[in-house]
Amino acid sequence: MTRADAAAPARTSRRIRLPAGTPAQPTSIGLGYLGAGSAVVCAIALGYGLVRFALEYRMLPAPGLAATAWILLVALLVASVVAVRALRDRMPGPLMAVFVAGMGAVVALDLVAVWPLGDVMQHSTAGVAAGAALLTTVTYRPAREVLTVDAALGAVLLVVFLVSDPVRPGDLAPEISAIARAVVPAAFGVAVVRGFRRVVEMELDRVLVQSTVSAPRYAVGMLASEELARLDLAAEQLLEGVATGDEPLPLSPLAASTAASLATELRLHLIEGRRETWLHHAITESEFLGPDVTLSDPNALAGLLDRRQRDGLLSAVWLLLTSTERRNGVPGVSVQLALGPLRGRPAGEQPVPLRRAIVPIAITTTGLPRTRLDPSTWDAIDKVGAHTDTTRGASLLITIDCVVDNPADR
Repeated sequence: MTRADAAAPARTSRRIRLPAGTPAQPTSIGLGYLGAGSAVVCAIALGYGLVRFALEYRMLPAPGLAATAWILLVALLVASVVAVRALRDRMPGPLMAVFVAGMGAVVALDLVAVWPLGDVMQHSTAGVAAGAALLTTVTYRPAREVLTVDAALGAVLLVVFLVSDPVRPGDLAPEISAIARAVVPAAFGVAVVRGFRRVVEMELDRVLVQSTVSAPRYAVGMLASEELARLDLAAEQLLEGVATGDEPLPLSPLAASTAASLATELRLHLIEGRRETWLHHAITESEFLGPDVTLSDPNALAGLLDRRQRDGLLSAVWLLLTSTERRNGVPGVSVQLALGPLRGRPAGEQPVPLRRAIVPIAITTTGLPRTRLDPSTWDAIDKVGAHTDTTRGASLLITIDCVVDNPADR
């Protein structure tokens, strides 16, 4: 059994071509809602900090510094929002650097303002709110970058807590709570955005893979179709140049070389992949299925399945890989698919109608016990054909008899 993508050419990453003028990293509607939610959380944190600042204003040793820290923080947030909107919902690296520098200045001013009081973290307001303000960047900047800044802020506040005053048991809860209010919002926001992006990527991949079920028995994949479109456009441009006289006959050596290269590439695309089925392309061109699904279909029998059977088989494989074990990060969860050999109707018996044949399909899972399967997996398998299953430890073997039109009778 060989891995399908091992025998295939190196997979090229799919890229979405955007019209001119479109931002390189457009913000989706979903991320826009997450950004709005993070802004609301940030506003609540700032409101809480401002109320505490107003209540403690008279007891602060340097109220002017604390007020300056708050003014700088609000100005920094307003300027950042305006700049991001002006840049079409993008936050470049220089803007992020300015934001982090301003946040550092806010923290420094606020800590200096309350340092003489001792128990600095209990009295810090703008410094703690600055950590919550970092939450507004999670939808624009890489997760690693935001977490690095968040960890640095947490480390600074922890050091301040340890050195500003002798640590007493009664101070642990309120001061650690203050540090958590500064650090946790951004970390939680990163986790939410990362999970959302993962879900969106999986759904997009599922939609692209699902498009293969309507392909003919032998077909080029999505990436090959894109390459054929590029070659077709280049050939049309060359022929148009000849027709309009822009390319005089006989062709120049450069134009002749270009034409020969196009012809060679087109011939290669026409003859290659003639044994590659929709299932091969669905697996090898999927960022989700490719690494963990192994396909063995030497006779290209997957192409004999009708659309309903294809949809059921693809859905079953997808559901196996989205099981609880896989979501929990259990290592070694994989699926092996083996199709064939084709079986006809046994002599003297009629287990299947005339002009029909059976494609045996064996689905073997590794690291995935039967009890962890989604119940809808069995509904998907029922669409493919009659099946039996056996369990051995953490492995499951599902054998399906898929009834198809006999290719010999076509």
